[in-house]
Order: sequence, then structure tokens, then C-alpha cells
Amino acid sequence: MMNVQRQSRFKEIVFRHLLRMKGRLSLAAVCLVGYTAFELLKPWPLKVLFDYVLLQQPLPASLSLLQDVLHNGMLLSLGLVAGAIIGISILSGVFSYGQLYLTSKVGFLLSATLRNELFSRLQRLSLSFHNHAKSGELLIKVSSDTAALRDVFAEWSLTMAGHGLTLLGMMAIMFVLNWKLALVAMVTLPVMGTLLFVLIRKVKATAQKQRKHEGAIASHVNEVLGAISLVQAFGREEHEESRLQKYSDHHVEQGIHTARLTASVSRMVHVVEALGTAGIVLFGGWLVLEKQMTPGDLLIFLSYGHSLYKPLRNLSSLSVKFSRAMVSAKRVADILDMEPEIRDLPDARQATALQGDIAFHQVTFGYERDTNVLHEVSFHIETGQKVALVGSSGAGKSTIVSLILRLYEPQTGSIVIDGIDSAQYNRESLRQHIGIVLQDTVLFGASIAENISYGKPDATHDEIERAARLAYAHDFITALSNGYDTILGERGNTLSGGQRQRICLARAIIKQPSILILDEPTSAVDPVSAALIRDTVARLQTGKTTLVIAHQFFAMDQFDQILVLENGRVVEQGRHIDLMARKGRYCDLLAHQMREKQWEDVGASNPLHPDTEGEAETYA
Repeated sequence: MMNVQRQSRFKEIVFRHLLRMKGRLSLAAVCLVGYTAFELLKPWPLKVLFDYVLLQQPLPASLSLLQDVLHNGMLLSLGLVAGAIIGISILSGVFSYGQLYLTSKVGFLLSATLRNELFSRLQRLSLSFHNHAKSGELLIKVSSDTAALRDVFAEWSLTMAGHGLTLLGMMAIMFVLNWKLALVAMVTLPVMGTLLFVLIRKVKATAQKQRKHEGAIASHVNEVLGAISLVQAFGREEHEESRLQKYSDHHVEQGIHTARLTASVSRMVHVVEALGTAGIVLFGGWLVLEKQMTPGDLLIFLSYGHSLYKPLRNLSSLSVKFSRAMVSAKRVADILDMEPEIRDLPDARQATALQGDIAFHQVTFGYERDTNVLHEVSFHIETGQKVALVGSSGAGKSTIVSLILRLYEPQTGSIVIDGIDSAQYNRESLRQHIGIVLQDTVLFGASIAENISYGKPDATHDEIERAARLAYAHDFITALSNGYDTILGERGNTLSGGQRQRICLARAIIKQPSILILDEPTSAVDPVSAALIRDTVARLQTGKTTLVIAHQFFAMDQFDQILVLENGRVVEQGRHIDLMARKGRYCDLLAHQMREKQWEDVGASNPLHPDTEGEAETYA
């Protein structure tokens, strides 16, 4: 059942695109028929020249209209034959150009459609998929595999039809002229078919390996997939799709131009072609000497015999493309067939005017089957509280944040926001009310203004500037050569760590979120930037819920509640003074951090280590 749904989805995308292109495809089919007809006519002026002009043989009834023309002088007859050759060639070229241009355009547009659909699907797949997938492999599927499918459903099908019509037309005419010589001409076709069969088998055997090792990576896709958690957290999937669409439009334009200027001809069958031509010359020449056919008929056979292999050479090249494309089609279909693990309910409600009340009720979650990261976690964060999550690495702090953002769903238990199960909210609307600043700053290769407004796409310049001022970023931004229009390097590497973090903070606060989540944004910045960030958060989040993943125990007495996690469980919770009085796990973590700080101050070479247990109560 799943395979049927998968294939129908992939076919639906292709069919819908070709249906939109039916006008172009119909015109391409007309051009194809015209091109085939004039290709079949090409050798006939030579027959007229040799049989009825040079040898002065009587005209058959089918050519009686040329009787008066061909008997008005030798030069006029030669001129008419030469003109016919030129006219047929021009008309054949016009139809060929039209068919190639139209089918190439349809093919490039199909490739762009599949690329956008695949990119859209990748953005909406859950983080569990991206955590296991290889980004390089995904990028090849988006760029190279979709390009390989470009010709399969448009240019390939029409070109195959054209070659088929040409072959049938040639064979029919040859059998009408002389069936014996036609059999001689056809004797090499099985050899060619065997060559094509062997070639296709070899291509199929290596196409999958080739696809896995191709390294053409689209920088934009790499950037977005590398920051997929941020894209999903801010609900900017459609924005990224529109950015890709702009790149795709330029790619389509250049691809069509290239296709109009280039052509490839396979040279795998020249020896077979020579053998076939030699057979036609030997046996056909003997038939002419025996008066069983005319020299003009032999010229048609020689011309058709040569042209007979041109479609076969093209078919061999197309077979290579087709085999590779079938591998690519399967790889693309595998992604399009996947369903996101996290989906909104059919009657999902929009999150409006959230207050920021968060409650976990017996939440259990694991990234891998049978391996839980959180074990029956329960806590309650009231509206407007400032809460710290503390614990050793791997305790489950970041997992709690991911669950609040609905990047994952708990296996058991529930997460309630403002009295409503978070699973009942529309994900995008919920994330619009949550601001997040990660420890690892993620910025895009766009302008500073675009990076700040990423949290609010419709933000005005005044709103962007206000957010930057609140984050203490305005001064260093205006000091740059292009101010807010300064284009950042990839991941913002042209700025310092403190500057990047303040831009990320401005990006979060421009939304005026009901819930602000901070993954210790001051741990990797200089003391001045850290102080500015803490001051900004303290001023802006008054009366709003703030959740901080605390790696450094600084000013812990300012938090309304501290949640201490150990091995995926909340082992302690309460205010700083209460937790210190308990002398439990929180006090141990604080004392451990103080010892590490003292080791940094005195140096690891000092063999003496002071006992800091008594000092822990006064720290922070």
C-alpha cells in the first residue's frame, strides 16, 4: 500500500507539471512530425537528379507534375534540385530547433519543480531524520538528481518518439523500393540492439555509485539544511522556498540557453555503421548492374543507411541518460514519499496571545527507540517566571527546549502551554510566539537587516533598528561600511562572537515573544557583550517567561526557579537559596564549577587544591 502511495505521489508531481506544459508539448510534437517528414525527404532530390535529370529516365506517374520543369533545360533542373535540397534542409532545421527548444524548456522547468518540491519536503521532515541523514547526500539529491530527471519526461520521450518515427519511415520506404536490399540494411540492427542492451546494463550497475560520489553542492541548500532547527523554530520554511525559487529561475534560464547551443552525438556504433554501409554498397551496386533498381534508389538506400544509425547513436546516448535518471528518480521519490513525524492535527488551533505558562506532565522522550533521554519529567513554569535549566552535559536540557518548540513529540506524557496541550497547536503559529537564542550562533549569508528580520519577515526598518538598539547592536552595525545592508559571510563569520550573538538576540526580540529561550548566550562571548546581553534580557522579558539553559552558574539568585536535571530526570527544583540549603545535586554542581574556575586561575601545575565546599553558598 505504501509503495502505491509513494509512486502515485511522485507521478502526480510529474503529471501535474506536464499538464501545465501541454501547450508546449503539443507544439513540440508538431515540430517533431515536421522534422521527421523532412528528414525522410532529404535524399529524394538526389534520386531525381541522377535518375531523371542526368540519366533522363522517364518520370513515374507520382512525379508527373515535374515533367515540364525538368525538360526546360539542364541548368534549370539542376538549380531546382539544388534549391530543393537547401529548402528541405532549412525546414528540417527549423522544426528541429523548435522541438529541441520547447522540450528543453519543459525539461528544465520540470527539474526546477522537482527541486522545489524536494527542498520543501526536506524542510518539513523532522529533526530525527536530519540527525541521521548525510547532508552531502541530501544536497546531491536536491541538485544533481533532480537535474538528471530533466530530460526523462519531456525531451527524452519526444526524442525517442522522433527516432522511432524516423526508423519506421525509413524502413517502410526501403522495403517499398527493394525488399532484398532492405533486409541487408537491417541485418546490423540486432548487433546495435545488443550493444545498447550491454551499455544499459553497465550504466545501471554504476549509476547509483556515481550519484553517491557526485559532489555538486548548492550553497543555499547547504546553509538551510545546516540550520534546519532554526528555520523550523522560526517557521520560515516558505521563506526559504521562495529564496530557492529565485535561484531556480536563474538556473532554468541559463540551462535553456545552454541546451539550445549544445548537442551530443554518440560514437559507439561507427564500426557497425560502416559494415552496414559496405553491405548496401556491395549488394545495392550489384542490383543496379542487374537493372533491378536505379542508381537513384541506391542513393536513397545509402542515405537512409547512414541516417539509420543516427537515431541509434542518439538512442544509445539517451539510454545512458535514462538509466541514470531512473536511479535519480528512485532517490528523489524516496524523499518525497516520506511523511514528517510531527504533523499538525486536522483541527489544529492557532496560537494567539500566549501568556507563557508551561507545564510538563510525566514527559518521556528518546531520540532512539528503547533509549530514553527524558524519564517522566514534570515541572511547571508560571507566566512571567525566569527559569534556569542546569545539569551536566547530556542531562536533557536542550531536549526540553526542542520539545517546547515541537521539534519533537514526547513518547508519553504531555506538554501544556497556557492550559492547552502543545500538540493541539499549529506548529508555525506556536513558534511565532517563541524567541530563541542559541549558544552556537546561526546567521545567514544575507544582509544584517535580513538576519534580524528573520524572526519577523514583515518588520519595518524602524522595527529592525529598534531591535538592534535593544540588543546593543546598533552602534557596531552603523560603524560598518554598509550599515544594516552589510552582507555577512557564511554563518556570519565576518563578525566577532559577541556581535553575532547580539544580532541573534535582536532577531529573537523583534518578535516580542511571549516565551524567550536562551541557550547560555553569554558563555562564548566577551565579558562586555555578556553584560549587555544579560541587561537586554532582564529589561525586555519583565513579565514574560524566560527559560535559560545555564552552563555557567552566574547570578543564579535572580531566577524565580531552577530546574536541576540529571540523567533525564528533574532531581531538584526551586530557588537558588532553597537549593543551596538542601546541600543536594545543585550544590554539588556549583561546587564542581567553582573548583574548575579555581584550577583555571591557579593553573593545573599547582598540586594543592582548595576545598571550596564552604564557599559554594556565597558563589553567584
